[in-house]
Amino acid sequence: MGARMKPAEGAMTLAEMKEFAAFPAATQRYVRRALDIGLDREDAMVRWSRDVVEAASISAQARIYTRLPDIRSNIPDDSGLDAVEPLIGPLIAVAAFDLGQGRLTTFSAFRFLYERLIGAKIRPWLPAAFCSAASLPHLHPELRRKLLQSISEAAATASGWSTRQPAFFPYWVEKVDVAALPS
Repeated sequence: MGARMKPAEGAMTLAEMKEFAAFPAATQRYVRRALDIGLDREDAMVRWSRDVVEAASISAQARIYTRLPDIRSNIPDDSGLDAVEPLIGPLIAVAAFDLGQGRLTTFSAFRFLYERLIGAKIRPWLPAAFCSAASLPHLHPELRRKLLQSISEAAATASGWSTRQPAFFPYWVEKVDVAALPS
């Protein structure tokens, strides 16, 4: 008999689904695309590219996401500053790319994606990476303002973080033509 999901796990998964559903359609699309690229789930170029501009963006994202394995392996077990350097520079660079695409317009969307791309151990480092990347001059000042205002005081000053891995990983779902369904 297979392992059964505990009620708390089901409630957390449902909460993750609700959080994702609250994101704008463009954010949802970007998160699914990023997960396909970062987790090597699908051929993102075939699945997501609608034109040459998007194809170029997907190629650039795939190049920048080659840093993800190093980021995953360099997450420190503590907050000692000597262990930060191999993590924070590459993390900020990847985050700056994603924020520069203009589809992750809040800290919650950024956190949602990065918890899945990298894992639960990255949570303590996300506020610093987000604020650093959101402050970089390559972003339009209005986008920088919007991004930095989206992080709550609670998220920026949390004294602890959950170690529970995310359970819901959004995936491409083909649209169903309701008219073509048998009645």
